[in-house]
Amino acid sequence: MAKKRSGGGLTGTQQAAKFLGVSVLAGAVLAGIALPAAGALGLAAKGTVEGFDEIPSNLKTPPLSQRTTILDAEGGLIATVYSRDRKVVPIDKISPYMQKAIVAIEDGRFYEHGAIDLKGVLRAINKNAQSGGVSEGASTLTQQYVKNVFVEEAGDDPEKVAQATQQTIGRKVRELKFAIQVEEELGKKKILENYLNITFFGQQAYGIEAASQRYFSKHAADLDLGEAAMMAGLVQSPSRYDPINDIQEATKRRNMVLQRMADVKDISQAEADAAKAKPIKLKVKTPKNGCITAVDGAGFFCDYVRKTILNDPTFGKTAEERTKLWNLGGLTIKTTLDPRAQAAANEAAIAKVNKDDPVAASVVQVQPKTGRILSMGQSRPYGLDQKQHQTTLNLAVGSKMGGTTYGFQVGSTFKPITAAAALEKGISPATSFNDPSQINMNESQYTRCDGKPAGYANWEVNNEMKSEKGVFDMTSALGKSINTYFAKLEQMAGLCETLTMAKNVGYERELGKPLKQIPSATLGSAESTPLDMASVYATFANRGIYCTPVAIESIKAANGDKLNVPQTKCTRAMSDRTADTINQMLKGVVEDGTGTRAGLSDRDNAGKTGTTNDRKDAWFVGYTPNLSTAVWVGDDVGEKKSMYDITIGGEYYDKVCGGCLPGPIWKIAMTGALDAGQTPGFVPVSVPRAEKPKDEEKEGDEGPNKPRKPRDAKPGGTTPTNPIPGVTFPTDLIGGAGGHGNRKPGH
Repeated sequence: MAKKRSGGGLTGTQQAAKFLGVSVLAGAVLAGIALPAAGALGLAAKGTVEGFDEIPSNLKTPPLSQRTTILDAEGGLIATVYSRDRKVVPIDKISPYMQKAIVAIEDGRFYEHGAIDLKGVLRAINKNAQSGGVSEGASTLTQQYVKNVFVEEAGDDPEKVAQATQQTIGRKVRELKFAIQVEEELGKKKILENYLNITFFGQQAYGIEAASQRYFSKHAADLDLGEAAMMAGLVQSPSRYDPINDIQEATKRRNMVLQRMADVKDISQAEADAAKAKPIKLKVKTPKNGCITAVDGAGFFCDYVRKTILNDPTFGKTAEERTKLWNLGGLTIKTTLDPRAQAAANEAAIAKVNKDDPVAASVVQVQPKTGRILSMGQSRPYGLDQKQHQTTLNLAVGSKMGGTTYGFQVGSTFKPITAAAALEKGISPATSFNDPSQINMNESQYTRCDGKPAGYANWEVNNEMKSEKGVFDMTSALGKSINTYFAKLEQMAGLCETLTMAKNVGYERELGKPLKQIPSATLGSAESTPLDMASVYATFANRGIYCTPVAIESIKAANGDKLNVPQTKCTRAMSDRTADTINQMLKGVVEDGTGTRAGLSDRDNAGKTGTTNDRKDAWFVGYTPNLSTAVWVGDDVGEKKSMYDITIGGEYYDKVCGGCLPGPIWKIAMTGALDAGQTPGFVPVSVPRAEKPKDEEKEGDEGPNKPRKPRDAKPGGTTPTNPIPGVTFPTDLIGGAGGHGNRKPGH
């Protein structure tokens, strides 16, 4: 044993001697390997002890990149993803034949020498000199391991890989020093284990376990003699000796390994001959990697999980840290995906829309109270083959999470947000207007959050049909989706208050841009995403509490440590009374309003249709107390098409509407996802309604913009003198005040 100083280190003389020995060996090895081209390479060695000491004293062995497993909420496999297909196994899970085969062919004197095999070096120098070229190297298995560590650390960066493998004396000296350290710190058994787990065996397989599964569909522990010899032979040149592409070369190489094992007495000659006589019998297992292999159409959800890890600060302060975590892998990710809900979303997405249709459908489901994303379904399958109408564009989310750049205009599905803002301000649901089918409002009647007018232009508002005119209160206006009513209600509630409510219920979360403070917001002119809209409506189901959507339940690292994951953040967006009132009013939409084709007959449910200008987007967003689902249908490629005179899913539509296509899709998704035995109800409240006009009363007697009297401004009470206590109606909105007389729209 080397004599050590009291501090545990070598003496100065011993350090110099050690450096000299390593340097001489390094020069000898490189001279032998590089002959006769060493001079042409222009190699330069570090020539001083100080230079040697500059090399880090500790070899930082990076954790090996491994497969990441993504599971659903019940523990079922969704997908396996990896940058390198590897599963680390301990030495006792590797066949003894494999251990002997790799040592025999790569470093026969592994257990006899230290980090450097002097005999091997001299033998290589002699043989290469005689041949006039490079016919034999002298790297020990330990040196190979150290080099592989450098390559692993370089990842997929070509420049770093080149640096890790460059033929320079400086790199070789560094490699030799670390090899000496590894021998001292790890020992032979651990070095062999690490080597077999880090080495590349071809066909995307890193490490012996992944390679065993790839070529023979079995665990590394179960490899027989012939299989182990073939695997050991791959290391020198995985492409040349690949049995899948060239079985003859692979057989020759296997037999060489078998003979070498016999020569070093690891097996008998008879065993070697018997193994040589057997043909290589592969049982190839094609590796499944990435979200493209996700089960049950969960590719979009799988990719959302990936994007969450790459974007959420919970997994690292910088993008580089988060990317490193994902590429390192070895994670077991348990998600919120519910298998039953996912199957229902898949069925619904393709039930009414074909993958090759000119438009696509997106279905996403969220659990109120928890924010858990239960499913993401899409009519176009996840994939890269455009000829098969596949796509990786997740229509349920924004661009940051792998979706669309701007999202989609939400149309009338925004109206309940305006209603909630009005209720929070104290405006009664009984507030009514007697309107024609078209009105003109001026943008100056709407105030932005900075107190300034929203504009000065004329805003023409039209209902869907000319027949939609007359007296509407908040309930009937939601049920029939009356645009003119909500243009006025937004002015009463306040544009700023309406947009603040939208923010509170998560309307702008995905796209991350503040909503434009324009009056048309109440009609859904601002873009959002299906995931956002499902979360918005989950707020109503959750009695006014908004919970941010989450996709990950837990993550376990390769070493068993639990990682922190994003937690849902729940905040009150409106009073429970407001939410309960919205729930009761939206029940009318599915019972006798625009969403009757979507209604569920066996439980409380509510929802809202939405159709944008020129029918470029169609929506149905609805919920029960325990499930919120958003369905969007529209053009997902290029300039958006209007959905008039169009065939979708084999059915002709003269014009697509939220209730006639997204509505039935929603019903399929909800029916499949919900448990028939669990039917919670909404909290019942009495919603005040407007007094219906008398038969003899002529339409418009009170002016088209004048609120009607409520027939019951508070549950169980009588009509008060002031129909909306605490609210003052602007004279230019209701008319008939301040001596101006009744005003016509636009005046």
